[in-house]
Amino acid sequence: MNILPIIAEAASGLTGNLHIALGCLGAALGVGIVGMGAVSAVGRNPGASTKIMVQSILGMALAEAVAFYVIYLA
Repeated sequence: MNILPIIAEAASGLTGNLHIALGCLGAALGVGIVGMGAVSAVGRNPGASTKIMVQSILGMALAEAVAFYVIYLA
C-alpha cells in the first residue's frame, strides 16, 4: 500500500489556511518565550517585578499583533 497519495490528498486541503496557522503558531511561541523570560527575571530579581510585568505585557502584545496581522491580511 502506497501512503504518499493519501498524505498528498490530506495535505492538499490544509494549504489554504497554512499561513494563518503558522502565523498564529509564531505568535503563540513568542508569547510563551516572553512569559518564560518574565518569570525567570522575576525569580532572579523580585523587587523589579512591576517593571518586568510592564515590559512583558508590551512584548506579549507585540507578539499577538503578528497573529492579528496574519488573520486580517489573509
